Amino acid sequence: MPHSIDYGKLMHRAMRGLIQEVLCGVRDNGLPGAHHFFITFETTHPDAELANWLRERYPNEMTVVMQHWFDNLEVTDEGFTVTLNFGDSPETLYIPYDAIQTFVDPSVEFGLRFESQEESEDEDDTEEDAPMDEDGIEAEEDDVAKPRDAEVVSLDSFRK
Repeated sequence: MPHSIDYGKLMHRAMRGLIQEVLCGVRDNGLPGAHHFFITFETTHPDAELANWLRERYPNEMTVVMQHWFDNLEVTDEGFTVTLNFGDSPETLYIPYDAIQTFVDPSVEFGLRFESQEESEDEDDTEEDAPMDEDGIEAEEDDVAKPRDAEVVSLDSFRK
């Protein structure tokens, strides 16, 4: 019997299940209305699959957009495969749910942010609040926002 309930791990599993359910709906029925997704994932994840030129261009993380054109969406219990268009060059990606850092649907101001397992283990007892900018978004370090556990992402930065 564990000494405590790992709510963080349970929340991550539930949130990744939500993403899987949303993607299954999109696979079966297409994107409804104005819905679209910004998905940031770790390109360094051992199970992530992407073209070598994309991995070289995005050595740590990459944000993809599922909106106007995507094809061959396949959803499994571990991740999803999708073909996206990169400058008139279709490329197929496999993104494991465990590699996802953020999942945002700006059309309804919905967002999820995940912290990696390594960070959660390193910060268990020493977690401190990340500095915020004037819009209430975590300040970025080296152009990458520090992932936090189960926070809703402010979408003001995505608005035109």
